[in-house]
Amino acid sequence: MKDEEIITLYFARDERAIRETEQAYGKLCLALAERILGSREDGEECVNDTWLRTWNSIPPQRPHSLAAYVTRITRNLSLDRLKARGRKKRDGGFSAALDELEDCLPDGGTLPDGLPDLLDEFLDGLDDTERRLFMGRYWYGYTPDRLAAAYGMTANAVNLRIKRTRDKLRALLTERRYRI
Repeated sequence: MKDEEIITLYFARDERAIRETEQAYGKLCLALAERILGSREDGEECVNDTWLRTWNSIPPQRPHSLAAYVTRITRNLSLDRLKARGRKKRDGGFSAALDELEDCLPDGGTLPDGLPDLLDEFLDGLDDTERRLFMGRYWYGYTPDRLAAAYGMTANAVNLRIKRTRDKLRALLTERRYRI
């Protein structure tokens, strides 16, 4: 079933929407939650929470991409769970990835106005491999070893390219006067 048809089911408050969403994106969401949390059981709980959150938010929301919508919900729920546990061990390296990125982002814990648009502009300006490596590391939480295997590179080469991309982001944020 196509995303638009599934979204139509949500707007009709038809419970088949949840089953269809799970069938279409369940494996993707579970893999993401497991990578972040380092536990299949915790991942399954987050994915179940994702379906409830999706049901409660559509309508009024009408996502352009259901895949992006549900993976964002899964990611946020997983990060919230990780933070609530206060645990950095066995999280699949996701905490390490966030720590790497932390020194590039503005202080304060919330995104200043305009920053999401600037980040979109930054990502659009990267070449395809840079963008995929950066998003793979910081959105999906892949380890440098996994990215290296996927792109036929060494882990050191992946780390170097990601560091250079972080440096570009830091320079752009500094240029645009975001406090780092």
